[in-house]
Amino acid sequence: MKQRVGIGFDAHRFAASRPLFLGCVEIPFKKGLAGHSDADALAHAICDSLLGAAGLGDIGTHFPDSDPAYRDAAGAFLIEQTLGKVSGAGFAVVNVDCVVVCEEPRISPHTAEMRKKISALLQIAEDCVSVKATTTEKMGFAGRGEGVAAKAVCLIEEKS
Repeated sequence: MKQRVGIGFDAHRFAASRPLFLGCVEIPFKKGLAGHSDADALAHAICDSLLGAAGLGDIGTHFPDSDPAYRDAAGAFLIEQTLGKVSGAGFAVVNVDCVVVCEEPRISPHTAEMRKKISALLQIAEDCVSVKATTTEKMGFAGRGEGVAAKAVCLIEEKS
């Protein structure tokens, strides 16, 4: 059975007057993330990893920020749409491993809910989704509290 690995990365700056969504979960915080969609950097990184693994390009190709149809689109919607594309290409998701990079807010209190939502969206077991968090020890844009970055790695396999 053919297996493929994909990697995804996304980053968004903080913006006032927006809710903060990460991993398809609304996180109580004083700022949200700037973007055309809901700016869920973790959901976007997951989409990019899946699309890349399937050889389908990237999130910007499929959901361009120039298309008004994706204005304020939820990360959950983008993951669902991406899964449809990956499935349509003949693949099933095996697992996803993710990391969120930020100084604040604290992510660990929300990782269980993120795993639950992401696994349901990807139609895989919760133990096949990992969400971790780290800081950059005050270095770079995330370390200065200017925004959030996220990385995701996935494994997909050809459907039998």
